Amino acid sequence: MSDIDLLMQNAKLRDEMEPFLDESVFLVDLDKMSVRHENEFLMSLLAWEKAPVLPISQWFEPELVMPDHQAFTDTEVKHQLHQMIGRLYEKNILLVHTDHLSDRQLYCLIARDILPAQEKKVVLNGKFLKWQCLDIVEDEESWLRFYATGEERQNWAEETGLKLPPRENIPFPRKLPQHA
Repeated sequence: MSDIDLLMQNAKLRDEMEPFLDESVFLVDLDKMSVRHENEFLMSLLAWEKAPVLPISQWFEPELVMPDHQAFTDTEVKHQLHQMIGRLYEKNILLVHTDHLSDRQLYCLIARDILPAQEKKVVLNGKFLKWQCLDIVEDEESWLRFYATGEERQNWAEETGLKLPPRENIPFPRKLPQHA
């Protein structure tokens, strides 16, 4: 795209952004960005502002519904789970910190917490919604046991004055799709 095209696109994006402007936009110093980066920033802001808030299950056509896990054997749950993870990835949803959960537990978490969650359906190439499958505040011990780095564990021990739980190998290692 030529410099003139970038400036024309910038003017159009600024006009489109006008109804949504608030003080948060001015926290970013647009003057320090190239016109190309400013345009990318404005496009992402517009996508956010215009995105509908929907249950994640309704991001799919037809709506994504998971059958009751109790109807499946462990092997069937594993198969269904991998299909579901692939479907979520198609909508740029990444699952993070899943390796402490069994396949059945993760299947239930997706059905119970992720699919009904009301989220903005922002469609931007290369941008992902990362779903933390471990609440670090609520389940600090699991985070410390399985995911925290040595430095994070040491900092936690120093800050809290508490004894660290032992480091453990993750019980259910999986290879999940990730963005590049």
